[in-house]
Amino acid sequence: MLFNSLEFALFFLVVTSVYFLLPHAYRWSMLLVASCAFYMAFVPVYILILALTILVDYTAALWMERMERMESVEPGTGGKRRALLIGSLACTVLILAFFKYFNFLNGNVAGLARLIGWNYSIGSLSIILPIGLSFHTFQSMSYVIEVYFGRQKAERHLGIYALYVMFYPQLVAGPIERPQNLLHQFREFHRFDPSRVTEGLRLMFWGLFKKIVIADRLAQVVATVYGHPTEYSAFFLSLATVFFAFQIFCDFSGYSDIAIGAAKVMGFELMKNFDRPYRSRSIAEFWSRWHISLSTWFRDYLYIPLGGNRVGVPRWYFNLFVVFLVSGLWHGASWNFVIWGALHGCYLIFALATRRVRERVAFLSGLTRAPGLHAALQVLTTFALVCAGWIFFRADSLADAWYVLTHCLSGLRWDLGSGLSGLQFKDVRMGDVALGGAGILALEAAQWVGAHPGFKERFGRQPALRWGAYCAGLFIMALFGVYEHVNFIYFQF
Repeated sequence: MLFNSLEFALFFLVVTSVYFLLPHAYRWSMLLVASCAFYMAFVPVYILILALTILVDYTAALWMERMERMESVEPGTGGKRRALLIGSLACTVLILAFFKYFNFLNGNVAGLARLIGWNYSIGSLSIILPIGLSFHTFQSMSYVIEVYFGRQKAERHLGIYALYVMFYPQLVAGPIERPQNLLHQFREFHRFDPSRVTEGLRLMFWGLFKKIVIADRLAQVVATVYGHPTEYSAFFLSLATVFFAFQIFCDFSGYSDIAIGAAKVMGFELMKNFDRPYRSRSIAEFWSRWHISLSTWFRDYLYIPLGGNRVGVPRWYFNLFVVFLVSGLWHGASWNFVIWGALHGCYLIFALATRRVRERVAFLSGLTRAPGLHAALQVLTTFALVCAGWIFFRADSLADAWYVLTHCLSGLRWDLGSGLSGLQFKDVRMGDVALGGAGILALEAAQWVGAHPGFKERFGRQPALRWGAYCAGLFIMALFGVYEHVNFIYFQF
């Protein structure tokens, strides 16, 4: 059931209405049933995988907490608690590894076997990756880890814990919530609050706008060019790469907006997942603004346990590289994603290693005396580096990624000098290019206005402005939206 479908609109309307009509004591059970129905709308049998991870982690957390209380009178239970944690995490990771990485690893072993002349007979499996597996497994893992370290009490109500893992707005593609933020909210009574409902619906509307008007329109150009990159000139390779940067942002942040908005309507607060990432002045800042729930997950559960920056410089750089390598692998079972993650790790290490040199160059060149220009150059440089990484993320193969990367600038000067009349559009429709460009400009304008101090207050106080914006948005969606029920990009992860 896609957020950009009529089925979801009806589902949301019914579930939200029933939620507020029911007595508080029955709301959690209704939400759990609705979340199960939402997930089973994709591949019904895969709900059994969710049920298994829920039961394992729920039981492990209860036993860990019980052993912690017994530790004062029965020394030696610490090792058993650690074994429970490892067992719980291993079960979750093995399920993820089987469905997401078996064929990838098996294919690489088979390729290596052919190279060395070894007879390897294990074939690939015909399995479909369960929707959102990486997201809800990470959410389950965070719960068990938090209980182990005593930062979260084990949830004794199996239904409430199951709802924490399966809460439908963020079940498929996040945000990846921590138990401290979300679990207690299922026990709180949420009254129908018109102002909160309005804010949530407005956020859902904006997320849907970003998805069907901007992301899916940009996808028309991106899919055409990246489908046959060798047939297009440098201009279109560069254009498609920039378009993809905004496509994936509008697609993923659009999903997050709808998820956060749908939860807010019912009174639940989910964490912010994006904060205008393309305004970042460095790669480090980009990752503090992009997919925040995942970035903080890796920071807290991988980077810090590895030692973070509290170690020697070589080990610090190693820790950073490992985190981004794992992040790339988390996104997909492909060398493209591994290289994408490794590239961002190299970006960050290079930035740290050259910080003093770059600061010195900025001072000697006079950039520090022109902060506006300096900031603009930093933003453009960061965006260019991010776009180079997106090439590996989007390309269908390493060969295609390398072709785009090495050809997107060669000949660009000639393409631009010849003007639009000299460009060979082939299967790219000029209307999609124009609408995609207009969508990016509209996005940037809306983000700039939305970030302006006092805008929300003035917007709320002026009904004519508010309803005029709503009507304009609906008109644009009706006229220029793409209504082909295109999957959200992060559904594959």
